[in-house]
Amino acid sequence: MMGTPLDPIVSEFETQEQADSYDHWFRERIQQSLDDPRPNVSHDDAMARVRAMIESRKSRDATG
Repeated sequence: MMGTPLDPIVSEFETQEQADSYDHWFRERIQQSLDDPRPNVSHDDAMARVRAMIESRKSRDATG
């Protein structure tokens, strides 16, 4: 089934069905996040964790 083709200049999806499927998946993920009872992490804390992971990986790769 080909589905309804979309203009690649307007959409990253090939068909409307793919766009709808992604939209459904995305909205489910957002709802899961909103429903998650764990405490939120600030942007600064999240970025600090990512930077620490990157530095750890660089150090590990440099030492072989």
